[in-house]
Amino acid sequence: MNKKILMLVGDFVEDYEAMVPYQALLSVGCSVDTVCPGKKKGDHVATAIHDFVGFQTYAETKGHNFPVTKDIEKVIVSEYDGLYVCGGRAPEYIRLNQKVLDITKEFFQLNKPVAAICHGIQILTAAGVVKGRSLTAYEAVGPEVTIAGGHYKKIGVDEAITDGNLTTSPAWPGHPAILKEFYQLLGITINIG
Repeated sequence: MNKKILMLVGDFVEDYEAMVPYQALLSVGCSVDTVCPGKKKGDHVATAIHDFVGFQTYAETKGHNFPVTKDIEKVIVSEYDGLYVCGGRAPEYIRLNQKVLDITKEFFQLNKPVAAICHGIQILTAAGVVKGRSLTAYEAVGPEVTIAGGHYKKIGVDEAITDGNLTTSPAWPGHPAILKEFYQLLGITINIG
């Protein structure tokens, strides 16, 4: 398969929304570069674990350290087959970085596969790439999708929506669905048996 994927992360990226797709993509033969503004190859980002434990919103605890494998300044989008945008708290601040926005826009301009989960959609809205598209996100991000001209769809947390080159899911329980869609967009077929 040998597909090359770029993954956007930052401090307090949601642990499952970075670890699970990273490992899943590696397990099917993809190579994955992880990048974060202000961090270099060999650095780590802190992850956060978000869970619903009786409050109106999720509670957050410290997760694992997650590796940064490439300097963001060295990213050449044409060298990648797809982009994976992780969720958690990281998107709210890494979307303020122009290089993050430029990378995201270029993936869309080149019509390359993009997967975004949960709050990762905040990067897409800031990059101005959701206008006219149907997509989902963590429910609290829904108004941003609408303001940015997208068509927000509230779906189950274990589901995904694909519109053209973009697949989205509202939260980490949707990993099976969003990864299946992302594999299809990348042209990856998995034969078992």
